[in-house]
Formats: sequence, C-alpha cells, structure tokens
Amino acid sequence: MADTIAETVDLLYTIDQDQLTPDQQIALGSALAALAQAERLDQINEQLRGIHQVLNTWALRATVDGR
Repeated sequence: MADTIAETVDLLYTIDQDQLTPDQQIALGSALAALAQAERLDQINEQLRGIHQVLNTWALRATVDGR
C-alpha cells in the first residue's frame, strides 16, 4: 500500500496547479488530504502489526510456561 500511496503522491505533485480550474484545485486538495490520511492509516497499521507480534509472543510464552 505504501508504494501505491507514494506513487500517487508523486503523480499529484507533478500536476501544474496554475492550469487547474477552481473546481479542479479543490478536487486536488481533497485528493491530497485523502492520501495523507491513507498514509497515516498505513503507519498506524504497521504499528499495530508490531504490537500484535509482541502480544502473540507473550501469549505463546504464557502458554509454554503454563504447561
């Protein structure tokens, strides 16, 4: 997902905003905001994966130690 976000951001930043109509500029701003949100969600997802791995490790150790 991160590659897609980065590629899309790169593409959006190559747009010449001076050539856009006001409606297109608004749409571009909305697209950039949505991409920023998606990027943040991707970062949160990565952090949650790390937390999940730690919790799984703890759960496995508790199971092994509890026998």
